[in-house]
Amino acid sequence: MAEAQHRLAPSRADLSESGLVGSHDGHHLRIAVVCARFNGEVTRRLLAGALAKLEECGVPADNRMVFWVPGSFELPLAAQSVAHSGGFDGVICLGCVIRGETAHFDFVAGECAAGLQRVQLETSVPVAFGVLTTDDLPQALERSGGTIGNKGQEAVETVIEMVNVLRDVSVAATAMRSRDRMSRS
Repeated sequence: MAEAQHRLAPSRADLSESGLVGSHDGHHLRIAVVCARFNGEVTRRLLAGALAKLEECGVPADNRMVFWVPGSFELPLAAQSVAHSGGFDGVICLGCVIRGETAHFDFVAGECAAGLQRVQLETSVPVAFGVLTTDDLPQALERSGGTIGNKGQEAVETVIEMVNVLRDVSVAATAMRSRDRMSRS
């Protein structure tokens, strides 16, 4: 299967020659998936895509766990609990918020995104935003396994890549500090 890529993003191959790019190898990782039940027709499709991609990336079945929450608004609190548990290297959050005729969409989608960003910044555990924010159900279906792909799969690639690149940063920083200490001796 071809790797999904945003049309404006440089390819991973283009970047690897000029710096560290995290791999999609998940053989050594423990990954949690937090999935919203609201708009379940869509979120179950996102989850199916995510689980298939976790398998493809080599994350062992014993090293992945799914947690269900009522809706997308609850994703940040669950992600925070998972991140603080110390049992997982990364968290994938899946949900679907469909625009309606009220401002409810704006509040739920915005607070969900802000909350998930806060979780990863406060815990240093990568959290992938696999929450669809669409105008209608057909758009959500297209992004959850339709012609546009499956954002659940993309969220898996994102979280695995971020876990691996953060580990690479740590290793590189340690090597640079060691090199600097040796050069001062």
